[in-house]
Amino acid sequence: MTPRPQPLDDLGAPLGLLPTAPTMTTSARVIELSGHGGPHEWRFRWSATPVDDGFERPDYDDSAWGGVLVPASFVMPALDGVIGAPHGAPAYTNVRYPFPLDVPHPPDANPAGDYRLRFALDEVPPRAELRFDGIEGAGTVWLNGVLIGSTRGSRLPSSFDVSGALAADNVLAVRVHTFSAASYLEDQDEWWAPGIIRAVTLRERPSDGVDAVRVRADWVDGVALLRVEIDTAATDVVVWLPELGIQVTPGVDTPLPGAAPWSAESPCLWRLRVGTPGETVELRIGFRTIEIVDGVFRVNGAPVRFRGVNRHEHHPRFGRHVPAEVLREELLLMKRSNVNAIRTSHYPPDPAMLALADELGFWVIDECDFETHGFGDAAWRGNPTDDPRWESALRHRAARMVERDRNHPSIVLWSLGNEAGVGRNLAAMADEIRGRDDTRPLHYEGDQSSADVDVWSRMYASHDEMELIARRAEPPLDDPALDARRRAMPFVQCEYAHAMGTGPGGLTEYQDIFDSSDRMMGGFIWEWLEHGIEATLDGMPATAYGGDFGEPVHDGNFVIDGLVAADRTPRAQLADLAQVFAPVAISMGETLVVRSRLDHTDTAHLVLRWRIESGARVIATGELPADPIPPRGAVELDWPVAVASALAEPGNVVVVEAVDAHQRPWADAGAVVARVARSTVDAPTARPAALSVPDGTLDLDALQLDPRTGAVTAIGGVEVQDWRLELWRAPTDNDRGVPWDLPELAPAADRWAALGLDRLVSRLVGIEREPGRVVVRTRVGAAATDAAVDMTCTWTAAEGGLRLDLALDPIDGVPAEWARAGISFALPAAPDRMAWQGRGPGPAYPDTGQAAVPGWFEASVDELQECTVRPQEAGARAEVAWLRLDSASAGPASAALEVTADPAVAVTVRPWSTEHLAAVEHDHLLRTDGRTHVVLDLAQEGVGTAACGPGPLPAYRLPARALRGAFTFRTDRARES
Repeated sequence: MTPRPQPLDDLGAPLGLLPTAPTMTTSARVIELSGHGGPHEWRFRWSATPVDDGFERPDYDDSAWGGVLVPASFVMPALDGVIGAPHGAPAYTNVRYPFPLDVPHPPDANPAGDYRLRFALDEVPPRAELRFDGIEGAGTVWLNGVLIGSTRGSRLPSSFDVSGALAADNVLAVRVHTFSAASYLEDQDEWWAPGIIRAVTLRERPSDGVDAVRVRADWVDGVALLRVEIDTAATDVVVWLPELGIQVTPGVDTPLPGAAPWSAESPCLWRLRVGTPGETVELRIGFRTIEIVDGVFRVNGAPVRFRGVNRHEHHPRFGRHVPAEVLREELLLMKRSNVNAIRTSHYPPDPAMLALADELGFWVIDECDFETHGFGDAAWRGNPTDDPRWESALRHRAARMVERDRNHPSIVLWSLGNEAGVGRNLAAMADEIRGRDDTRPLHYEGDQSSADVDVWSRMYASHDEMELIARRAEPPLDDPALDARRRAMPFVQCEYAHAMGTGPGGLTEYQDIFDSSDRMMGGFIWEWLEHGIEATLDGMPATAYGGDFGEPVHDGNFVIDGLVAADRTPRAQLADLAQVFAPVAISMGETLVVRSRLDHTDTAHLVLRWRIESGARVIATGELPADPIPPRGAVELDWPVAVASALAEPGNVVVVEAVDAHQRPWADAGAVVARVARSTVDAPTARPAALSVPDGTLDLDALQLDPRTGAVTAIGGVEVQDWRLELWRAPTDNDRGVPWDLPELAPAADRWAALGLDRLVSRLVGIEREPGRVVVRTRVGAAATDAAVDMTCTWTAAEGGLRLDLALDPIDGVPAEWARAGISFALPAAPDRMAWQGRGPGPAYPDTGQAAVPGWFEASVDELQECTVRPQEAGARAEVAWLRLDSASAGPASAALEVTADPAVAVTVRPWSTEHLAAVEHDHLLRTDGRTHVVLDLAQEGVGTAACGPGPLPAYRLPARALRGAFTFRTDRARES
């Protein structure tokens, strides 16, 4: 009987699958069948409703088919020109399945991609394996018309014995269905993007070759200890480490004097070779021992703290496939950003990523390809996690992960999966993993009893909750035994600080809590990378998110949440994170205190440098001599005389930087790893000056007001439009979320809308003209509300300009929380450049901007923008005491506007109005109106992380309150006149 493909609703193991082997380099022949621009040309056909037309036969005519890139997700718009025919579209869901919960059946509407590849062999090997490193969806594989097997587990390898099926000329055929029973186990927060997504190789297998190598590389009492287990039919086996010149006996614990340990801070790798008469394989190993001692997670005896990120695998053109050069640059960027840990959310990554983690130095949580989050909407009814029919499939996934990845020293925890609820199969998976590898603890966040794992994990815990956990004072579980067990565990925040849009806020406070207790293993930012897709929308190049491909069920731009854009361009928040994650924390006061965050190495490689700036000039530099700080140690240093003097005098900025003196794969010697600064610059003040007209009245030629509204229409000859009180901002993604720490609150954006902050109108109470000053009183409110603010603008003369004393007084008894409080206006002259004295060079909000330090800066208006994929409030510069707006190419119609502020203010300058920014849903739809829009804020609300997590901390909220500020406006035109 001719074998038939595995039914798509079959819960059993994939058909024809060989045992999973670790990733190794080999002397045996390996033929790459994939690769962009390689010698192999794949043919492709997409079918909304696939038919069995014999496409797998070698003589099938595929001349009408298109091409395709392998590896890649075949639904990606970037493949339009390659395929040349309809090929489906990606679909984004966060929690919900895009098909009915009808376990274990996939829907009838189940598109498929059919692949064909012709390849020739000069020599046909008698024994060979065909390996797919990953097929997203459910694959069925034929070789020369013979059914070879099927794949399940999209991010796991699938190898098949093709011995006897190969010929000189071959046809490989693969059908990839979008959905199968296995799809119920793969409900991760990402695009549904099927295809052959990782490498495809044909591997010759010598009869006396090395089938698998399992390494236990411990570090015990300062000595490396190695044990190697080998699967081979050969009787003559040699195992050796070339750098050490040591040969070891398989199956025997062997001490290796002279070997150095591996850690993320000092990733020392050693080549291990295993040879038989038929094959030599090589892998890189590192020596480390993982323990939990007295509730503290330790590696090589030292407590370890993760400063980590969650990393999905995504590319804006190729979907689930990340090219090797992009992958390497991605991890180098992480290292430059002081990231030391990666959680492989939520599946085992491309094997190349783990090899890089070993080489560059990252702690890794390797996560099983398992998530059933969508069952939560059905109260977890039918959840595979608690259904015995799924036990074998889940054990199989866990086993394949461990067997592929077990030899990587970077992996320090196994994770059972993500957001899959609770149930008996978690214990089965834990048992499966421990039976194969007992050297690593287990992680799983979804069961808060932590009954089956070794570390307690939470996601998006608030700062208050974290402070309790750090003291082991968290609320108890109902079961005293489970509570005692969990309370003795170390703690990891597997997801926190949701990096969606502008934000995340509160990073510094989170890190302070992590650093306060050895119980705290640290955490992983959600997430490293935005999942935008390159597409054409509205006839223009654009970045697509959920719903842009017509999906009936989707979760919008919730997939656009990362520290870097989909093309790996860093967002502003990455610079902030790098400062928070810095290997040393530097505090400037009467002395300089430097505290090391390193766990295994001292700071001998770091040099402390200082400089003094005044008026944008560097007037002195030097180094601070310091002995190496031991791991997690601290040192207090006295200031050099020059620095102490500069700190005692007004007008200076003192900057201290920690630089890495060593050349690194990710950075040149001298790279800055931490920076702090302190300013002694007073806010510029405007001195009263002689009035410019004989009668002592204010020169109204310098200040022009609309007599109907009191709004400013010109200052010093520079036209001003839309002068108004601003209490609202274009909602950020975080403003649109319900804060997890205050779930009774509506989203901030909704609260502001209810107060009418986005539709304020004003009533002129009066304009008072007195000798030497003009006072404009206005009441500002919104239709259908009784919330209002009395705004008083007092204008007086100042040297070379006009001084505005601004008073904001909310009406008593009206509770309110504002987004901001300041003055906004537009400049028709459209200056395109800003210089400022304040914090920079990047943006900052009350709870962000850790990388923004005091100083003098200049940028174009375009450079000031943080263009999020979904437009929103972004790009404010904080603590600005002076700014100048002008044009890089000044013409006769241009004019510069200078503003000084006391106290310093937040300044936002952009080519769009706040209303336009809030109205459009994609950044490619932003349109300039020919003006430059300016907001001068006396105060702002923090941004928090309520898109998925807690809102701003109380210290960073902006309740309605009386505010005062003073501004002095000067213009070049006023000076000329």
